[in-house]
Amino acid sequence: MNQDTICALATANGVGALGIIRVSGSQSFAIVNKIFEGKNLENETSHTVHYGFIKEENETIDEVMVSVFRAPKTFTAEDSVEISFHGSPYIARRILEVLTKNGARMAKAGEFTMRAFMNGRIDLSQAESIADLIASDNEAARKVALNQLKGGISQEISVLRSDLLNFTSLIELELDFAEEDVEFADRSALQQLLNKIEVKLTSLIDSFQYGNAIKNGTSVAIIGKPNAGKSTLLNVLLKEERAIVSQIAGTTRDTIEEVLHIKGNAFRLIDTAGLRETADEIEAIGVQKAREKVASADILIYLADAATEDFSEDFEILKSLVRDDLKVIICATKIDEVLPTKYNLVETAFRQAMSFDFDFLKISALENQNIQDLKNELSSFVEHLKSEENNVVITNQRHFEALKKSLESVQKVGEAVQSRLTTELLAYELRNALEYLGEISGHFSNDEVLGNIFSKFCIGK
Repeated sequence: MNQDTICALATANGVGALGIIRVSGSQSFAIVNKIFEGKNLENETSHTVHYGFIKEENETIDEVMVSVFRAPKTFTAEDSVEISFHGSPYIARRILEVLTKNGARMAKAGEFTMRAFMNGRIDLSQAESIADLIASDNEAARKVALNQLKGGISQEISVLRSDLLNFTSLIELELDFAEEDVEFADRSALQQLLNKIEVKLTSLIDSFQYGNAIKNGTSVAIIGKPNAGKSTLLNVLLKEERAIVSQIAGTTRDTIEEVLHIKGNAFRLIDTAGLRETADEIEAIGVQKAREKVASADILIYLADAATEDFSEDFEILKSLVRDDLKVIICATKIDEVLPTKYNLVETAFRQAMSFDFDFLKISALENQNIQDLKNELSSFVEHLKSEENNVVITNQRHFEALKKSLESVQKVGEAVQSRLTTELLAYELRNALEYLGEISGHFSNDEVLGNIFSKFCIGK
């Protein structure tokens, strides 16, 4: 248990109707009692709220409501107090000042959650899910973070570690009887378990692409030659005049990024400069930035002007941008300006010229034709990433790396079993696998890792 008592503003900075200051630690009740004119908090039962005033000597700072939470049934598993005050930044500063004068200290970033972890109330993956839940900006991200907070990942990893730990114990026992050359662990049963764990780890690792799309949004680069309709499309998708639309080629010289939500998923739309050779130095920089954005994008929407007679330049541009893990959607634009037979020829031309898979749509951003079809294509990309077999989704880069290391270790254990390696080497590989799995929940962690994780939290959480 921590000996010192911490305090921090738990609500956002700025003016509001109400603000909340959190206090946690063994001296929470005694410290708040010194500045609270109302009931004696040390005599009150847990999870009760009390009316009174915060004072500094004879000066009343504010009229407040104070909530009492007794350990261990609190967020930090420590005695805690929450002070609800009128949401003035000045009042918040004054209350924090008198708390620190009377024995509390200001909390560090993420210290409340770190105490919850250190006191055993939550594990490390649940602690990280709290930060993800706070940062969630779409429905899918909220659901995944909430599932992780409930222990979704922890439960999956716990089962795997428990099974593996049983075999590790038997292997360690064999080391104690090394001179007698006995086997306590059934090698064939161990191999079956390793196969099962490998399948589960692979499934969790594969879910990271979907999890990353949920957490950070799917990056969508809108590309095409000048005047293909990129900015018009961006404005229609966002339903606002975000980008300047002009008949003058090269109007967009820098990238414009905005977030679009479709069916609860976030898409980061990137409107880019039209791709062409140009002597204009500024436009050339924009063209280079456009290519860089495509290199890191998940989806490429390529716009081809349906009225164009020669698409050879479009073909060359696409071939220079495509890669195996990039979803490509080719849109014939301005279909309101051409005959239906013409845009059918456009699709045929691209099908014959391109050797990679792509989806083809015919749209008019100006007339809002088939824009919903484009949104459906974007949405289906994310949905196809989702595994129907796995309810747990990995969204955290640290978890992803630990799972990959775990998989490598489990595979090495399997190789050791098949090769009939010595018990010492087998035990070594098993310990590695257990340690990497334990890194996710915090069974194995160091101060540097913990400091890095909790430093990313906001003060007061």
